Amino acid sequence: MTENAEPADGPEPPASHPERTTAGVGPWPGGPEAWPDDERFDPELLEHGDSRNVIDRYRYWRMEAIVADLDEHRHPFHVAIENWQHDMNIGSIVRSANAFGADTVHIVGRRRWNKRGAMVTDRYQHVQYHADVAELAAWAEANGLPIIAIDNVPGCVPVETFAWPERCIMLFGQEGPGLTDEAVAAAEAVVEITQYGSTRSINASAAAAVSMFSWVTQRSALVPGGPSRPEAGRESAPLQR
Repeated sequence: MTENAEPADGPEPPASHPERTTAGVGPWPGGPEAWPDDERFDPELLEHGDSRNVIDRYRYWRMEAIVADLDEHRHPFHVAIENWQHDMNIGSIVRSANAFGADTVHIVGRRRWNKRGAMVTDRYQHVQYHADVAELAAWAEANGLPIIAIDNVPGCVPVETFAWPERCIMLFGQEGPGLTDEAVAAAEAVVEITQYGSTRSINASAAAAVSMFSWVTQRSALVPGGPSRPEAGRESAPLQR
């Protein structure tokens, strides 16, 4: 079995897991007789190659197998975004949520969103829909998840000094108007992304990526010196989806 076929027990630190196949891979070398005997692998991909936007360890894997493996080590933070005006940032936020191992993305408001920026990562990411902020807040309360809003409004806490809860929902607003009053009122805390130039704000997708990275640097067991997690897997209490 080649390197791409070696099973992985869990995520590796980024420094020891370089990506070498950004352009994809061709058919499995050696033909069908050399194919791995592992149900995670997709015969069609083994035969024709794999050009999907996935990391090396998931080359040739079935989509369902990738999702199942991700579910074993997703981080316990969630990401939510208000979608009242068909926000173009949502696709990029979903892609970042996948990259940082978010548990679930919650879309509040309209169910339609531009998936182009997601680069097909939505297929591997749990996505839930809520009609309004009140519905999201009720779901969060039922699952014991505090809502942390991200915006630059009076009284917010700089992200550099904020201690992220291990389990939480990061809530982002629309490009332009930002979070609605209802969203801010539903939040346990409001965090701002500190800026050092002349602009008053950065776009929602950039703010989401910064926030997720901030959580990871504080909470991920993969970060040197970071907290160790007692076991791999999702939250001990099943989510009420």
